[in-house]
Amino acid sequence: MRNVGRMVWIAWFLAAIFYLYQYALRSSPAVMMPELSGAYGLTPVGMASLLGIFYYGYAVFSLIAGAALDRLGPRAVIPLGALIVACGALLFSTGNLASATIGRLLQGVGGSVSLVGTVFIAARNFPPWRAATLIGAAQMFGMFGGFAGQFPVGRLLSAGVRWDVFWMHMGLAGLLLSLILFLVLPAEAMTTRGQGSIRSAFLSLAAVFRNPQSILCGAVAGLLFLPTTIFDMMWGVRFLQEAHGFDYGEAVIRSATVPLGWMIGCPLLGWVSDRIGRRKPVVIAGASVTFTCLAWILYGPTGVFPPYVLGLLAGVSSGSAMIPYTIIKEANPPGLSGTATGVLGCLNLSVTALLGPVFGRLLHAFSRGATPGLTHYQSTFQPLLFGVGMAVLLTLALKETGAAPRTLGVITLKAA
Repeated sequence: MRNVGRMVWIAWFLAAIFYLYQYALRSSPAVMMPELSGAYGLTPVGMASLLGIFYYGYAVFSLIAGAALDRLGPRAVIPLGALIVACGALLFSTGNLASATIGRLLQGVGGSVSLVGTVFIAARNFPPWRAATLIGAAQMFGMFGGFAGQFPVGRLLSAGVRWDVFWMHMGLAGLLLSLILFLVLPAEAMTTRGQGSIRSAFLSLAAVFRNPQSILCGAVAGLLFLPTTIFDMMWGVRFLQEAHGFDYGEAVIRSATVPLGWMIGCPLLGWVSDRIGRRKPVVIAGASVTFTCLAWILYGPTGVFPPYVLGLLAGVSSGSAMIPYTIIKEANPPGLSGTATGVLGCLNLSVTALLGPVFGRLLHAFSRGATPGLTHYQSTFQPLLFGVGMAVLLTLALKETGAAPRTLGVITLKAA
């Protein structure tokens, strides 16, 4: 049993490393937008549309990844996902627009496996009372990748490393990671794999989609992720440069504090949720702090808070966006953990995929094609505040799935 436990931890850790890797590729374009725009001959709006293709692949294939994990197991699915991401990175390095488009799509297709696989291993092999903590820890790995894709990569570019060389080496690293995953992921450490036809996979997806709690979880997670996936990872560096006049290096550091805060907030808030046995209060509290930080970043005066505090606090609090991944797993049958996680990934990233290009066009329209200023960014990204507020209201409609209500029910029955 001790050996089996060790192999499960190894499997979870390797899947989390894969999640880190794909998140670094997801976030790194934010620090090389001028280079990418020049290489591909695109305006910033066109570049945002190209980068947003990632989320279309991620959203759609999250469904397939979840169902495949439930039926084939991690060893058959996760290494393939890493291989697809690696091929996407190599295509993106070519400088050819058609290849880059396919490459960015492949990064999302393969990347969809990473978090779903990590959550699947945790859900099938660890006790329920560790669920939110482990999912938060997995997101910590992802956010370290988000931080690495901005701060260290920005430093590499400033030191003279070409953007295409970076992508080529990341692609080669992904090929190596895929091989390691295939050789090391232990099939014997996993629980019994699901069996069934393609029809049964569709029935599993239908069962999860028919659950209103699944749709609510997707809406809450999607709205809480938008300030990170769109505002920070796509426009954060340019916002700080154009709206507040920071130089490139300082803008990169300040933008990178958001994923750095996620590294702290995701496992911390997951642990708090497991500790108190409740999910909804943690989501509401985190979303409320995120709302306050975002409002100050857009409208508050600069220089009131010490440098990096607002970005770090916004990252910590928005780590609550990971709690719905625990809720949807608990709100659906245990045998559908992979499918449920995939459905949430689809719903979550669909929001970003659909709205990402919209914000780019809004910024272009408000600035009328000129270099955007602070008021243009405020008008463009004000809807994010309404989105976070809507997430709080939708959380109130969620059913509490934490252990505390169930424990209270047992105590009440015994007393009766």
